[in-house]
Amino acid sequence: MNLSMDIVGLIVTDIEKATAFYRLLGLEFEVDPKYPDHAGCDLPNGLHLMLDTEESHASTAPGWSPTSGGPRSYLSFQTPAPADVDAKYAELTAAGYESSIEPWDAYWGMRLAAVLDPGGNGVYLYAPLPA
Repeated sequence: MNLSMDIVGLIVTDIEKATAFYRLLGLEFEVDPKYPDHAGCDLPNGLHLMLDTEESHASTAPGWSPTSGGPRSYLSFQTPAPADVDAKYAELTAAGYESSIEPWDAYWGMRLAAVLDPGGNGVYLYAPLPA
């Protein structure tokens, strides 16, 4: 049996706040009017990103409850240049989104920063450093 991953799902606290956050990263989500606690976005290469509220997810996963503490996963967004990491990080934190990792030059050759989406999910911003 060959499995293929084609959907990544994130649990969020508020669909409107989450879609506004990801819009700043260039993603456009569609919210199904029949299911206002669910949104989807098609990504390049056939990948689909879904957002579901905690209430929506709990209704389909008996016994589930939100975790506490820091993010357990991150989405990663590559920027064209290292300066763009700083610019996007500044835009997101100025818009009120929480910093997770301030921009820095990582020892493995990337400019890297991270913020949290409105549901506490981590989002990396990165770009390769010049050689």
